[in-house]
Amino acid sequence: MFRLFKRLPQATTQPVAHQRGLIGCFRFYSKPSLEAQPENTVDPEEDHHAVVSTFDLFSIGVGPSSSHTVGPMRAAKFFINDLKEHNLLDKVDTLRVDMFGSLALTGKGHGTDNAILMGIEGETPDRVETSTILSRVEDIHTNKSIKLNGTHRIQFDPERHLIFNYFKTLPQHPNGMRLCAYDKDANMVATNEYFSIGGGFVVNDATQLDHGENVYYKQMEDDSKEVVAERKDQDVAVVALPFKNAEELIAVCKRENMSIAQVVYENELKWHTPLEIREKLLRIWNTMDESIRNGVMSTEERLPGGLNVRRRAPGLYQKLLKGLYGPVATTSGYRDSQLALPTSELASISNDAAAVPPTREASSLANTVLPKRQRKKYMLPALDYLSVYAIAVNEENAAGNRIVTAPTNGAAGTIPSVLKYYIEFISESPEQDVMEFLLTTAAIGMLYKRGASISAAAVGCQGEVGVACSMAAAGFTAVMGGTVEQVENAAEIGMEHNLGLTCDPVHGLVQVPCIERNALAAVKAVTAAQLALNSNGEHRVTLDQVIETMRQTGMDMSSKYKETSQGGLAVNVPVC
Repeated sequence: MFRLFKRLPQATTQPVAHQRGLIGCFRFYSKPSLEAQPENTVDPEEDHHAVVSTFDLFSIGVGPSSSHTVGPMRAAKFFINDLKEHNLLDKVDTLRVDMFGSLALTGKGHGTDNAILMGIEGETPDRVETSTILSRVEDIHTNKSIKLNGTHRIQFDPERHLIFNYFKTLPQHPNGMRLCAYDKDANMVATNEYFSIGGGFVVNDATQLDHGENVYYKQMEDDSKEVVAERKDQDVAVVALPFKNAEELIAVCKRENMSIAQVVYENELKWHTPLEIREKLLRIWNTMDESIRNGVMSTEERLPGGLNVRRRAPGLYQKLLKGLYGPVATTSGYRDSQLALPTSELASISNDAAAVPPTREASSLANTVLPKRQRKKYMLPALDYLSVYAIAVNEENAAGNRIVTAPTNGAAGTIPSVLKYYIEFISESPEQDVMEFLLTTAAIGMLYKRGASISAAAVGCQGEVGVACSMAAAGFTAVMGGTVEQVENAAEIGMEHNLGLTCDPVHGLVQVPCIERNALAAVKAVTAAQLALNSNGEHRVTLDQVIETMRQTGMDMSSKYKETSQGGLAVNVPVC
């Protein structure tokens, strides 16, 4: 039986004793995650590795924000799934949803309310038809009703039941939300609190892990209990080549005589077959490339949201097509970089390879798929290409269209821009390069996720665009033939010069300064890679030192500069 609540615990800006909620999956969060802890302390007994799946860091979603759109949509979907699992859907007469902290302060501009409504109706970020969202939301407002999981219609008035608590914050994390379900007699039948900690990751008591929090809770399987238990066991104990920080990652590479991408690939073999790894990586890249194409070919003149921001990517791209390519042959259309996904003919080969126990012998497969490479040189000017590609993705994100969290939506343009530039003008083996680039960047993202945060609401934009710049710099250095030390150096440079980067979106929209910021981060990433490649790998500041500095800087940063739109450009740029 589920206990009924007389009242909810009060939200606060100060730590309070955590109160237990309902049994089963409906419980209040009892232990803050690593990213949610202000002191970022770690229990020595639970000081686990940094390894999470590449496909948890890179996931296909919808704009404009991973923490404010993707995460809340997932959280609402999880809550509805739990209601269904406990046979409570038919008992629910209405819902109440409360948003706190940054989710409330910038939720309107980020489309948080619309995302939650879609999650309640059973949609997921990777599958929702983005072109139908606004019309469906309008229907919910007009009819004052909503369909739970798309099947069970209940009364629901967003003006009364979707609450923005602008001056309240839950103690665990700035991005908190609470969902409550009531029966026809106004008795509460279920409730839960969720925390969107960046990159689309969602944490609550039932899913918390101290390392790589909620690595499995981006999943939507019906057998969620089994998935949770299985992934907890996997991520704590069953990792082929674990590492906690950059120093350990380099040591693993040297000990095994492997590249960073090969280390990540071998770890992925614990969770996926070679065919699945290849298919997932190529699908991620194809989605990135599609978002670039949609951005540069868009016929929309302005972005939604009220700032009246003009789309610039289409015009900039047309200028490139008219002659700025220089020695490269010009074309009248988009230069497609899509890669063919694995076919059934390849399944038997990959599955045979997967049959090899994922022990030390598996490294031979990593060497086959991702062989060591020769150093490359690039001659073309990068600035124009990197800028237009990054702007294109972030304009698509701002419009609420399909993108890849890389590692977040607000920073979604940097990594695709750098990889697109490399594939289009330098690459000799696009498929191999995509795999090595993405696996290398994923390793760097894992280090930031464990050692600091990828949430702007927690540490400012250094945790989003700064991390993306660092990841892209590492990936570019790797595919250019850099050593492991040079890759680490590039990642360090990419973040060192983004330390203290604030998140102050004007009008709460992921447009100003977010779109241009991604373009500059892409250029900075290539510059960081060039500096690292022109050195011998020796450098005074390490990546681990920069990550710790970033964490401390984020903790010291005033909350008005952490995705609340209460400071910086958000208060100095007039909306009208």
